[in-house]
Amino acid sequence: MATTNKTKEMSISEKLDALFNLQTIDSNIDRIRTVRGELPLEVEDLEDEVQGLETRLEKIKNEVDSLETEISDRKNSSKESDVAITKYKEKQNNVRNNREFESISKEIEYQELEIKLNEKRSKEAKFKIASKQEVLEETTTKYDFRKKDLTDKKSELDSIINETQKDEDKLLRKSKKAKVGIEDRLLNAYANLRSNYKNGLAVVEVSRNSCGGCYNKIPLQRQADIKQKTKIIVCEHCGRILVPEKEVETK
Repeated sequence: MATTNKTKEMSISEKLDALFNLQTIDSNIDRIRTVRGELPLEVEDLEDEVQGLETRLEKIKNEVDSLETEISDRKNSSKESDVAITKYKEKQNNVRNNREFESISKEIEYQELEIKLNEKRSKEAKFKIASKQEVLEETTTKYDFRKKDLTDKKSELDSIINETQKDEDKLLRKSKKAKVGIEDRLLNAYANLRSNYKNGLAVVEVSRNSCGGCYNKIPLQRQADIKQKTKIIVCEHCGRILVPEKEVETK
């Protein structure tokens, strides 16, 4: 017994109806996401900025620690030089000739120069610390402000998501279901068109003799072809898929 194909090939009319139905669902999803506005991007940008400020703060603190360590090391070095000078001066009292005296004098002079150099470098380090402390305070203030802003924005975004997530999830399931039966070629064209336009409109009705996407006039003969729904027709100006305007029901 021959098997029959259970998947029925859609007619052009059915394909157009399916695409318009999918567009309606996806437009509702777009509206929900529009409510969130730029918040997700703002939160993402703030997270990046806060992370950058944290890295900068850590770097400045490490630089200050390094400078303080340098000051401490130079202070210890100067103490060692003082001890060495004291010892050299004691030796000078017991030298046997001028050559030994001059040699020890050079050692004392060298240690004194080391002390002066340590003092100079310590002053420079203290100046750098003072400068970095100012930057640290400014960066900390900016960090605290951005951190609070991020917390507020996240709270606002979470609140909006909680209010709309259930509806969005439901619509996403409907969108997935609406795609069943529509051939991949059409779905790819539909997805490409949606990505090309900010409002996400890929399938539009003819309204007042014009394209519902770009509002350019459509020739009467072309309108007649669109109403027949025997072939897929796109707007010659914007490339959107055109469907006839639904009749308004009257009581």
